[in-house]
Amino acid sequence: MRILIAEDDPVLADGLRRTLRQSGYAVDWAKNGGEADAALGANHFDLLILDVTLPKLSGLEVLKRLRARNSRVPVLMLTALDSVTDRVRGLDAGADDYLAKPFQLAELEARARALTRRGMSGSSTVIKHGRLTFDQVGRVAELCDERLELSARELSLLELFLQRPGRLVCKDQLVEHLCEWGEEVSANAIEVYVHRLRKKLSPGGIRISTVRGVGYCLEAAAEQ
Repeated sequence: MRILIAEDDPVLADGLRRTLRQSGYAVDWAKNGGEADAALGANHFDLLILDVTLPKLSGLEVLKRLRARNSRVPVLMLTALDSVTDRVRGLDAGADDYLAKPFQLAELEARARALTRRGMSGSSTVIKHGRLTFDQVGRVAELCDERLELSARELSLLELFLQRPGRLVCKDQLVEHLCEWGEEVSANAIEVYVHRLRKKLSPGGIRISTVRGVGYCLEAAAEQ
């Protein structure tokens, strides 16, 4: 999953990015409302964490423009303004949840999980593939009823493959799913991540085949 943080406080933004990355999310950061609006218009995100008092373009204006484009991405608004009127304005503009500063990172994580779960309404948040199950909200994978110990990058790779079983996933798609703005990942690094994931899945009969020079494919699961 990919998250955009629109926050002008670099210390807070850095703390949020570190916390969410540890949970296996790809996280991008917009330092002002103009950057956030441009990013939302050009990219797909699974969650927007949006500060109300952004420079250049307010958080409320970013939110209004987002909803005017008929985007349904879940939005968690952050603000030091905790009056009922302020919360109502944000919710009326299309926010899904509100969190007042200061807050505990554990609470933000919990709210983020709830919003991404809500964003998946109509489809199961748990993907099953043979002996493998993956909880997209809890970010937990189990193989043969045993929890798999996966790195954040491996979790993101697994999620992408499970969303496209039996279909070719090219290396460009993997880079886009794994990488944040300004981050470079070589083809060799992608191969290493896939190799590690493949090794951990093989005991359960889960196979990732290589289409040389193009990408990878999660093979259909054997019937149990």
